[in-house]
Amino acid sequence: MTQNYRKLSAGEIAQLQAQGCTAQQWDQIEVAPTFEARYIQDVQFYGTVQLGTNQGEIEVTEGFSKHCAIRHAVLKDVSIGDNCLIENIRNYINNYQIGDGCYISNVCSIETTPGAAFGEGTVISVLNEVGPGNVMIFDGLNSQLAALMVKYQEDPLFTSAIRRIVREDIEQKRRNATRGTIGNNARIVNTGTITNCHISSDCNIQGAARMHECTLRSIPEASVTVGTGVILENSVIYDGSVISNNAKLENCFVGEACKITDGFTAENSLFFANCYMSNGEACAAFCGPFSASHHKSSLLIGGMYSFYNAGSGTNFSNHAYKMGPMHWGVLERGTKTASGAYILMPARIGTFSVCFGKLLHHPDTRKLPFSYLIAYGDDMYLIPGRNLTTVGLYRDIRKWPSRDKRPHGGKNSIVNFDWLSPFSVGGIMVAKRTLESLREVSGDVATYNFHDYVIKNSSLKKGIKYYDIALRIYMGAVMKRHRLERPQSQVGTGKWSDLSGLLIPLSEEERIVDAIRRGQLDNVHDIRAEFVRAQQNYAEYRWAWSYRLIREYYGIEGDITPADANRIQQDYITARRAWIAEIRKDAEKEYELGDIEPDVLHEFIERLDNEVQFETLKYDM
Repeated sequence: MTQNYRKLSAGEIAQLQAQGCTAQQWDQIEVAPTFEARYIQDVQFYGTVQLGTNQGEIEVTEGFSKHCAIRHAVLKDVSIGDNCLIENIRNYINNYQIGDGCYISNVCSIETTPGAAFGEGTVISVLNEVGPGNVMIFDGLNSQLAALMVKYQEDPLFTSAIRRIVREDIEQKRRNATRGTIGNNARIVNTGTITNCHISSDCNIQGAARMHECTLRSIPEASVTVGTGVILENSVIYDGSVISNNAKLENCFVGEACKITDGFTAENSLFFANCYMSNGEACAAFCGPFSASHHKSSLLIGGMYSFYNAGSGTNFSNHAYKMGPMHWGVLERGTKTASGAYILMPARIGTFSVCFGKLLHHPDTRKLPFSYLIAYGDDMYLIPGRNLTTVGLYRDIRKWPSRDKRPHGGKNSIVNFDWLSPFSVGGIMVAKRTLESLREVSGDVATYNFHDYVIKNSSLKKGIKYYDIALRIYMGAVMKRHRLERPQSQVGTGKWSDLSGLLIPLSEEERIVDAIRRGQLDNVHDIRAEFVRAQQNYAEYRWAWSYRLIREYYGIEGDITPADANRIQQDYITARRAWIAEIRKDAEKEYELGDIEPDVLHEFIERLDNEVQFETLKYDM
């Protein structure tokens, strides 16, 4: 952008007037040294206006370029960078700083009004739709910080401290920002009104209906796109995200590389890292990394999700009684809901579970992860560990890393893709003990009762088997990485947490929260650095937890010996082969339904056989 401006000459003023331009005061118009008046036509100037050079061309569509110019516009208190094309502004541009190389055409109005917040600082109610508010939206939020805001919302010291930190971060950015901004090379075309919006460089807005109080934050490797008919109100949109095809968002945060499209509507909701939402609705939803909903009749309301896939017609009831829509639930990492699924909140669904039918009685299956929950009328069945051996799980744990569309420099939220981790395997240990205890207490009976769910005898036996297979796979895979080395740290030996993508020892999470309470962590940058440090130390923390698990599982009194390691490795190989065999049976069962082509099955089976033969299964835990 031009730094040195000059006043218009008398000849330039005369030329501009001849070209249909007017000014409230010509002496308040400043231009670049190389400014050419002939490219300014039918423009009305109010207040102070700065115009950059207009020497170049802008490609308005592939193969069609137009000379940089300003035509048919009203400008008030505006600074325009070098080599922009601005034309056909039906109302006005008011109080904006526009960068270099921008193309703005056929827009109703672009304006910043007094007191603009640019979508930052609003406290929304996530999960509890009618709650007092728990997450403060701002440019700097990530899934981990949002998860802490929700998890510790009833801790007044933490909540007060984190809101103060966020407000200070917002004020620091606003201190020198008296105008709205449009960054370099932004494109805003065929759009309605834009009010109180920060629009970063390279953003592409094509056909949006209305944008009010928003921040569009992009980076050079990943710009933001806003498409036809979109309405954005009081929201922050991050790098690489696409909001298109009549989507409507109000009081929302959209993280990196998300796509929200095809009439999807959302209010008071969060979307992080590669979420895909189309057709349906979200309200008071916390959609963590890789949450997906594709269908018109699906409603995500009052729930916390991650690595989640909503089947068509999925619905959640957060209005269970007469006190209002205040109920909520958590679907832990990797959960799916089948077509037509319904879950009555409050509910807690264990990791990597699959829900079928109308699930009543407020299910809580955290002690039995990887399960199928099935409703047949009023009867509720639970098949523990069933999802451990499905083609669906096998495909899911491989597809997520390849579907991370974020560039290296645009990973604001931390995502750990391990499906077997101290968090999920800790749940598997509890699940195995839970089933063994059921069998011990009730004996060898036809069915067992777990809360309001029925577990068949055969399902219980298979569940114990599947959980044990998963334990042995996990322990052997970790041993392959660490051999016989002793853990260097005791951090991580206790419980673990899944902080919306970040797998972290609960002790580390609580240490971060306490440091925020005490003011030892007093800015957003340092808090994020703690999340990054936890991720960098993940392997060390995991080994400390796993070493303890291995000794407990195998009854090892002292250090793990080479003989112990060899036994663990053989158990690992046997368990992996049993796991692959079960997945193969699941694939063949699906083929027998008649919907799968033979070539598809054969290719999948060949991939499984190669893993068994060469033991090349990547450690995607």
